[in-house]
Amino acid sequence: MSETSTPAARFELEIGGMTCASCAARIEKRLNRMDGVEASVNYATEKAFVTAPAGLDPQALIQEVEKTGYTAALPAPPATEPTAEEPADPELTSLRQRLIGSIVLSVPVIVLAMIPALQFTYWQWASLALAAPVVVWGAWPFHRAAWINLRHGAATMDTLISLGVSAAFLWSLYALFFGHAGMPGMTHTFEWSVTPESGAGDIYLEVAAGVTTFVLAGRYFEQRSKRRAGAALRALLEIGAKDVAVLRASGDGVAEVRVPVADLRVGEEFVVRPGEKIATDGIVTSGTSAVDASMVTGES
Repeated sequence: MSETSTPAARFELEIGGMTCASCAARIEKRLNRMDGVEASVNYATEKAFVTAPAGLDPQALIQEVEKTGYTAALPAPPATEPTAEEPADPELTSLRQRLIGSIVLSVPVIVLAMIPALQFTYWQWASLALAAPVVVWGAWPFHRAAWINLRHGAATMDTLISLGVSAAFLWSLYALFFGHAGMPGMTHTFEWSVTPESGAGDIYLEVAAGVTTFVLAGRYFEQRSKRRAGAALRALLEIGAKDVAVLRASGDGVAEVRVPVADLRVGEEFVVRPGEKIATDGIVTSGTSAVDASMVTGES
């Protein structure tokens, strides 16, 4: 008696909150721990492709992803009519605002720290006023992600960024309020010699602000590139065939019926007229023609 295989169901989940490849690896590992589940998480597309036993509720998969500190949802049904404008990306808009604000505030802090001739009286307190919004508001996405990962007993790239920025800022606060870095006339000079000292006269506000700004810039350009790549893929899908002439049985034999591409089923035969787009992959059962495959091969 042969053993029958259990039918499997395939799901696609949209994952939110991932900030690096290790996030995708954590989600994939968590999903694969479920009985009979095989999952693959793509960080670039922010999607999870899951093969699960038939009858498994996709909400169970979503809840498992949420236990790791991320969000998951089933893809929304495609719009019946294409929109003229791309929907706004709140994450990209937020990153742009934080990046612009951080650049404006960080540049004076870095310039003052690097050029002793520009260090006026109480310049260190002006640097603190400029760097504080960058460390708190600009770096908030990193602090938030680090806290979520900490609650779930994990560490990612955001954890390192948050620790580094916070350490530089908190030490600067200590040196300003409890050390002698806040004294009038304090200067931040460069020395080539190493001498033992308490460090209470040194501040690192330019490090905290600069690291935040540079990492924010990288995160923003990465998110923008992903959005542009997604827009290009959606544009390719838009130029595909919208309907197809399917051969279906009728009272008078077999007739051509035009139906939306989404209604095309496996095993059905359809007709491709000269100049039409081929609706989907298939096997040519009859007829001969030439197909312009330049989009795939680069030549007609």
